[in-house]
Amino acid sequence: MVKRGLFFSNTSKSEWLLMIFFLFFMAPVSAQHAKDKEKLQRTKQKLEEEIRYTTDLLEKTQKNKETSLNKLQILARQIKSREELINAINRELNDVQITMAVDSIQITRMSKQLHDLRLEYARMICYAYRTMNGHNKLMFIFSAKDFNQAYQRLRYCQQYASYRRHQAERIESTRKVIDAHRKDLEDTRSQKLNLVQSKQSEKQKLDREKSEKAIAVKELSAKEKQLVSTLKAKQQAAQRLENAIEKMIADDIKASEERMRKKEAKENKPSTAPKPSASHAVMDFTPKERELSSSFSANRGRLPWPCDRGFISGSFGEHPHPVLEHVKVKNNGIDIMTEHGSAVKSVFGGKVSRVMSFPGLNNVVIIRHGEYLTVYSNLDEVNVKDGQEVAVKQPIGKVHSNPGDQRSELHFELWRGKVIQNPEEWLAGK
Repeated sequence: MVKRGLFFSNTSKSEWLLMIFFLFFMAPVSAQHAKDKEKLQRTKQKLEEEIRYTTDLLEKTQKNKETSLNKLQILARQIKSREELINAINRELNDVQITMAVDSIQITRMSKQLHDLRLEYARMICYAYRTMNGHNKLMFIFSAKDFNQAYQRLRYCQQYASYRRHQAERIESTRKVIDAHRKDLEDTRSQKLNLVQSKQSEKQKLDREKSEKAIAVKELSAKEKQLVSTLKAKQQAAQRLENAIEKMIADDIKASEERMRKKEAKENKPSTAPKPSASHAVMDFTPKERELSSSFSANRGRLPWPCDRGFISGSFGEHPHPVLEHVKVKNNGIDIMTEHGSAVKSVFGGKVSRVMSFPGLNNVVIIRHGEYLTVYSNLDEVNVKDGQEVAVKQPIGKVHSNPGDQRSELHFELWRGKVIQNPEEWLAGK
């Protein structure tokens, strides 16, 4: 490894100040820059993997010649990932340009230092040639007045020779540092060229995908009646599921209140607490259930995904329909598009409250985690039953795949009591 040293003997005051600034301010920044660079590389790898995944899903939908919302959603996700990848490449290009600028400054500074060292060494050689050859050196030593002066002159000659050797070493060391910086600069230039080519390639792919998306939207717009009918059926299925969950919660609260009354009657201790209204009624949880609720809440933003692979094809809340103008779509959870036959797993430990079936949603599994509920809809197969205890990441079924457009999409909801939550805020980032 080349040692990139700093030479202090001829260092000016301004250079000393520059070095002090680097040690106290630039070194921590450089360490942070290295961390940011690693994070950027991980982001790029993740985006490239996601693009490969959506490309694979898109190829499977191409088998169906008819354009579908499934294809449009995959294209939309791929375009988003491609744009994020281009932004990541731009950030990397900026870093590379900064690195090139720093290396150029180092080369210029050290080239000047090397020039000065060589001039100084040349002057030393000339002086040594005139005064320090073998004959003159002996005359210089033996012409001393006494032994002590002769010894001092001998020491001077030795130190001068040592200084010349040290100066030669400094010249060689500086030359190696400059060569190393030049190599780094060439490597960085090659890296920049590769990044520019990669960026151009990604832009071309992005333009093709945007054109393909525009064509898909145009083709789907011609099927407005079919889209409206499909949307209406989906909204009806969602409403039936919401009604069933609310009824289940109400039944659980009623059963909890009944248990409390029986317990109070058995202990002959009439309740002194005011009876809650229906809108604010809560369940009486056991210590174990309260602990489970607390643990679930503490894992907000860290819950595992219900599918190992996939992306969010439908976000939480109300948002515009991807094709139909002036039409809003309401989503009580998120939709996760995944692969055919993907396993669906519990995001946390708990107990299966209900296993149900609805037209348009296929099989539905609801798991209680204390005061929290997680809902898994559009399952083809179910591996659990009512009242069964499940562990985190335990498979509970497989996602249903539409035989028409090969759409494999899980609908996932998260409730806290009677309040619907945004699952994206609870799941860990992918």
